[in-house]
Amino acid sequence: MHHPPPGPVARLRSLRYVELHTPAFTEAAGFYEEVWGLTTVESDADARWLRGTGDEHHVLHLTKRERVGLGRIAFAVATPAEVDEAARRLEVRGIVPVHGPGPLEQTGGGYGLRFTDPEQRLIEISAHVEAVVPRGRDAAVPVGVTHAVLNTTDIDAAVAFYCDVLGLRVSDWSEHQMAFLRCNADHHCIAFNQAEWTSLNHVAYEMPSVDHFMRGLGRLRHHGITPQWGPGRHGPGNNTFSYFTDPSGLVCEYTSEVAQIVEDAWIARVWRRVPELSDLWGTAGPPSKEIRCRMAGTPDPGPLAPVDASAPEHTEHTEENAA
Repeated sequence: MHHPPPGPVARLRSLRYVELHTPAFTEAAGFYEEVWGLTTVESDADARWLRGTGDEHHVLHLTKRERVGLGRIAFAVATPAEVDEAARRLEVRGIVPVHGPGPLEQTGGGYGLRFTDPEQRLIEISAHVEAVVPRGRDAAVPVGVTHAVLNTTDIDAAVAFYCDVLGLRVSDWSEHQMAFLRCNADHHCIAFNQAEWTSLNHVAYEMPSVDHFMRGLGRLRHHGITPQWGPGRHGPGNNTFSYFTDPSGLVCEYTSEVAQIVEDAWIARVWRRVPELSDLWGTAGPPSKEIRCRMAGTPDPGPLAPVDASAPEHTEHTEENAA
């Protein structure tokens, strides 16, 4: 008798951290610590782990690689038993982990597993990762990573996988161009953008308030860095935004005041992609051609692909690449 796959493999609690690959490792590490406001927890010649003011051991893992791209996306679950159950449910679905379940031999430790999604992104699910003591939130620096936007060649398939397998819920759509998915009360932890190729669009870092958000922009301005789009406030998610480019060419965002979802009361809506809804404040203006190109990125075959497997770099980008 055929048994349908079980429900989602786990109850994800939060987006824990992202790993980014960069050839410009020294420059990127300096940017995220000295300019962006994160603090190094540990480092070696080819990697750096950086924290925010929250209790996550690290929220950004930078790794030196020949090809720029997304290393992995890590989600938190409550217990090692949930990791083991996730592995069992993945197996029922025919998805074989590339690591675990078991102890994570990495900075911060923990117990987890890793597997790839249909577009070869590497996903980590973990529990019992070392915590760090939360820091005061007076300084205008990030609490942690709050969401990642991913470019996909098939938004419907991507949304289906992350909802059916990972248990995320759709909070809103931006026409049929973007989908915003949540794992907790925050409006989104992952968003997908329909694009010509698979790549990272941007990573967003949470600031404690609008005041912290604006003071963070002031600190970047002190370093001679001005927003490439923003400041403004998005319609979907109601969060403030200001986008920058790191030394790797990857887009990073300061954000604050993301909408909080009441699970049983929220009704997803489809937003029109018009300027007055992309920026409710009307302060940011349209995204520049440069930031659109940066958000589109270059085709990313995934962190497990051989370096020579990367597709030829594309130079033509469309306005739809702006999230």
